[in-house]
Amino acid sequence: MYQIMTAGPTQVRENVRMARSLECTNPDLDPAFFDFYRETCQLLSEAVNTENKALILGGEGILGLEAACASLTEPGDRVLVIDNGVFGKGFADFVKIYGGTPVSFVSDYHRPVKLADLEAFLEKDSDFKYATVVHLDTPSGVINDVEEISKLLDRYHIMTVADSVAGLFGEKLDLSNSKIDILCGGSQKALSCPPGLTMLWVSDRAFAAMENRKTPIAAFYANILNFKDYYENQWFPYTMPISDIYGLRAALDNYFEMKDTIYERHARIAAATRAALQKGGLKLYLEDGFSNNATAVMVPEGITDQEILEGMRKDYNIMISGCFDVLAGVVVRIGHMGENAYEDKMEATLAALQGTLEKKKIPVACNMAEAFRSELK
Repeated sequence: MYQIMTAGPTQVRENVRMARSLECTNPDLDPAFFDFYRETCQLLSEAVNTENKALILGGEGILGLEAACASLTEPGDRVLVIDNGVFGKGFADFVKIYGGTPVSFVSDYHRPVKLADLEAFLEKDSDFKYATVVHLDTPSGVINDVEEISKLLDRYHIMTVADSVAGLFGEKLDLSNSKIDILCGGSQKALSCPPGLTMLWVSDRAFAAMENRKTPIAAFYANILNFKDYYENQWFPYTMPISDIYGLRAALDNYFEMKDTIYERHARIAAATRAALQKGGLKLYLEDGFSNNATAVMVPEGITDQEILEGMRKDYNIMISGCFDVLAGVVVRIGHMGENAYEDKMEATLAALQGTLEKKKIPVACNMAEAFRSELK
């Protein structure tokens, strides 16, 4: 098996894997499972410091993004798409699928969204039902201040849908200090579960917007309203993936055991990783707004991204990520989130990257694993 140091999915701890093997009940009929699901959702709300209703949906994290757009968008709605990354841009597709009109605010992919620039845009045009924004856009690794962005949008009476699939549990997010109406998370990133689950946190304002639509939601599986009263009705709109949810609960327990140190650990590992890469003479893609969960490194001249990925897999048994869209072939990405964010794993990854480059005669200015260790002291 490979050591997975990708920008997601991440490595899975053994107790999470074992939790997924527990004996199953019938999640459609067993009242005890409804209690377990609700308690797990309450822990999710506690994790981001909110009283907003949390939900777990059976589908990889992108389901949450589509469900948010499906549930809020009516034909003709204007939706602001905040685009400073590949995933930020991608929200426009979901808006169009459900009949909305996306209007993009595009900013530099090398840095976070600047609040002043966004406000200048809104002063000229703020007629939007909601806006979409990505907390951590993993293709570049840029982190956006979605708490402050949502508060700015709220001043213009615009709801916020925030994608933090790659951010949550490695980048601190306080939902009580925001005006985010739908927050989207995924199981396979910093929470370090296998892929397969979406987490949503939904405000009362967002539920009201769904309930007061003039047209029905044009989806069933992606209809958030179908989950609103699941506990009162003792009914799920589809059979819940019970084993995946058992694993999620174990991962949440892991998070709460480490919550006093987990964000500091992510920040230390990330900072040391970036410093080691730069000391080695490699160039980071971003100029500002570096995340604690993933780092995008420019592919040096004289080697391709695929040669880097293949060399690390074959010679070192370590897997990192390539990229896609406008960054295809431009960067490779190292994931240092969740179970990836430990010193020994990052040392091995940097050593493998260096060995792969040097085999192709790409010079590296220092021993990057040693530089990483020195940065941690």
